[in-house]
Amino acid sequence: MKIELFASVALMPFMLLPSAAYAQETGTNTAADAAQEASQQADSSGNEIIVTATRREESLQKVPVAVTAVSSEALTTSGVESVRSLNLVAPGYNGGRNQNVMQPSIRGVGSNGTSVGDESNVAVYVDGVYQGDPYSTQIDLVEVSRVEVLRGPQGTVFGRNATGGLVNVVTPDPQFNARGRFKASGSRTRESANNFDISGYVTSGLTDTIAADLAVLYRNQDGYAVNLFNGGTVGGRETISVRSKLLFQPSEMAKFVLTVGYVDTHEETAALAQPYNGNTLGARFAGAIIPNKPWEISNSVTSTGTAGLSDYTRLDIALKGQLDLGGVILESSSSFMRTRVHQNADSDATNIVLGETNMRVRPETYTQELRLISDTSGPLSWTAGLYYYELKGEQPLTLINRLDPALPIVPIRFEPKVSTSSYAAFAEGTYELLPQLSITLGGRFTTETRKFSQRINGVQLFTDAEKKFDKFTYRVSVQYEATPDLNIYGTYGTGFKSGVFNTFSPSNVAVNPETISAFEFGVKSEPLSWLRANLATFHYSYDNMQVTARAANNSFVLQNAAKAKIYGGELELAAEPITGLNLRAALAYTHSEYDSFPNAQVFIPRLGGGNTVSSVDASGNQLIRTPEFSLSLGGRYSFDAFDGKAFLGGNLFHSSSVYYDFLNTFKQDSYELVSTEIGWTSPNDDLTFRIFAKNLTNAAVAQQISPGPLGAYVIYERPREVGASVEIRF
Repeated sequence: MKIELFASVALMPFMLLPSAAYAQETGTNTAADAAQEASQQADSSGNEIIVTATRREESLQKVPVAVTAVSSEALTTSGVESVRSLNLVAPGYNGGRNQNVMQPSIRGVGSNGTSVGDESNVAVYVDGVYQGDPYSTQIDLVEVSRVEVLRGPQGTVFGRNATGGLVNVVTPDPQFNARGRFKASGSRTRESANNFDISGYVTSGLTDTIAADLAVLYRNQDGYAVNLFNGGTVGGRETISVRSKLLFQPSEMAKFVLTVGYVDTHEETAALAQPYNGNTLGARFAGAIIPNKPWEISNSVTSTGTAGLSDYTRLDIALKGQLDLGGVILESSSSFMRTRVHQNADSDATNIVLGETNMRVRPETYTQELRLISDTSGPLSWTAGLYYYELKGEQPLTLINRLDPALPIVPIRFEPKVSTSSYAAFAEGTYELLPQLSITLGGRFTTETRKFSQRINGVQLFTDAEKKFDKFTYRVSVQYEATPDLNIYGTYGTGFKSGVFNTFSPSNVAVNPETISAFEFGVKSEPLSWLRANLATFHYSYDNMQVTARAANNSFVLQNAAKAKIYGGELELAAEPITGLNLRAALAYTHSEYDSFPNAQVFIPRLGGGNTVSSVDASGNQLIRTPEFSLSLGGRYSFDAFDGKAFLGGNLFHSSSVYYDFLNTFKQDSYELVSTEIGWTSPNDDLTFRIFAKNLTNAAVAQQISPGPLGAYVIYERPREVGASVEIRF
């Protein structure tokens, strides 16, 4: 029934398509192929970059939005493998994570919720399709054209839960000209751990009107953290990712793309948890093994007999259509996603059995969006649309929490079910008042209903908790093109995330919606033919922030932090001073502060291990996962060598201190991450050898720090990794 509804709704707007197919000559590029290749060339050359930040294709330098567009080549040079590590290249971005839950933030705005249906307020899109559930945004960058990171609330044309901004991963559509690539890499890290990556991509025309592609990734990484309790190593990961697109282009006026993707990942992320600065209640008991170096663990999980696991599968189906009606373009995007997660973690991070969470997450989401986009040369350009989002999910959780290993194990079983339905209508238009002056007005009305039922230890507490939220968000922007190479803009925009239920609670009361009001002033310039310099400054008023922390019983508390003030700016530079040399720099300053947070859930370390759970006024403290300063420097130099092209490149990322609790007690000190590469490409560009290093200085950087009543555990990013790869293109 779901698949039938999916197909019928997605195809409905296009039933009036002419049946006559537009004949194309075999072996020639289509318009879509040409546009895509031009975009890729622009990305790599540092010249004009086309982005879809306003739901229409526009030049990066002309669009009045703070957006970072990163090409696939720059992603590789910087060591970016997934959406989570975009902080290495995108200013103001932090790729937060709590085991299987992705928790990104932009300019201090982000969610740390762990409930199914508690979507991140930094929205993630793939080819313009919203990835709603936070357990569904673990996206490996297999074959991408570019990644766009939009900063600031996108409350109009994107809207839903884009309070802080969004990430849009753009993958190539199939091409009628056959091409492909195969890449294999191997590397080593600490404890003689081996890592292997094999990826491939192929695309070709099947008929004059149909083309297809296939992108495949297989990744196998050995464990690298020493297990002081059971011996051996942990931290391994195995991933299989497959994505295929089918393009149907019956005429120059119509295009349809069907995408099917599947990801299966088994990783021992939870196994990497170790006590932060030795803070664990387990330290009080005889026989406890307390790791005191990075990448050492001593975990013990009772229900599985393993040190921790994170199993994850996701199925994606998306159908996009585009029809040129003459002066206006009709677009439709439909998607269905099914995710399954099994996560098991040791809450005290020692071999003493005190706390454990054993959780499964089972969400399904469906989206449907219709857009009308103007396609004329007049002074007015506009976009209007309708949007629907639906989520249904379950999150059964078994929780163990005891203060002494001599006490019996009494598990608590939560069996929550949630559903969300969201409807929205939006419109945005830009009018050219004068040849160099234009104004943009946009608005979006959203109505959203959330439902929640809860069963604890087999007892049904309630089945009918329901809350409805309505909100109008808007954006006003003024843009002045002082010269063809200097664009100045000012924007005021609002964002909204509806209230949510806490699935780890017996309460049937949802927290309040959070809202944001944002001023932004920006300058986009190309002062020299080889230099691009973009500056953005901002000021946010952030109300009713939804924040999550551990509860005294080791579950989770979801509450509204009253207010926050955030302001700062980012500077991005891109230069090609000489042929073959491409340089990038990004500097971000973010002043973030809880303006009023009177009842913050905090944890105060106790002598001997563990934390006292308390409620204090955290007003004036710095927001979590928001460094005050960050800096990214990168570059790549190519030159003639051995009848081909040699290249060398690297990336340096610096971050100031990052806090992981509202009291600013648990933090990652300032750090640097360095990646490098050197390689050679054959004369006809069909073969590339590459030697690379990631985290060259072997810095111990916290991926997450999680304080709770049993202590605080930390999971570190991967240690130094050195390897080589070969890529064949055909």
